[in-house]
Amino acid sequence: MIMPVEEIMICSKHIADKNLKIAFAESASAGWMASEFALTPYSGDILLGGIVCYDACTKEELFEVPKKVIDKYTPESAEVTRLLAEKLDKFFKCDIAVAVTGLTTPGGSETPDKPVGTMFIHILLPAGKYCAHREVFEGTQKEIIGQAIQRTGQLLTELVENYEVPQMAELKKL
Repeated sequence: MIMPVEEIMICSKHIADKNLKIAFAESASAGWMASEFALTPYSGDILLGGIVCYDACTKEELFEVPKKVIDKYTPESAEVTRLLAEKLDKFFKCDIAVAVTGLTTPGGSETPDKPVGTMFIHILLPAGKYCAHREVFEGTQKEIIGQAIQRTGQLLTELVENYEVPQMAELKKL
């Protein structure tokens, strides 16, 4: 039996407990993150879906990330990852938007400041709550992606545990 990683199981329960919905824009992880969430018993309550935007042209054409932003910062950058998270609401009515880009193999946009293993995780919640995370993981391509998924689960758990769902009276003020 295939089970999701523990961090995803934990954060999925927290997301379900708060009645929130989640969606993904995945580049380097190519759908693996959304599939981990699909393996939890809470998937039907929380998971709206995900879009794999592995190639830069998909980021440009589907997510309308300006080519000049990709050219200036590279497709695997904090700037592009943020735009992917912000533009997920074009496709999903989600409470939590998660975008992931990064470098899992040599031959891309790696530099001494952005080596292979660098992953960008951006999480957007309602009321402007935002998490931008950059971390360099080590290992094989599979290990790097796996570590990024675990870290995303940890980040989501922290964010969702501390997130207060607005009450109806507060929502009417918005």
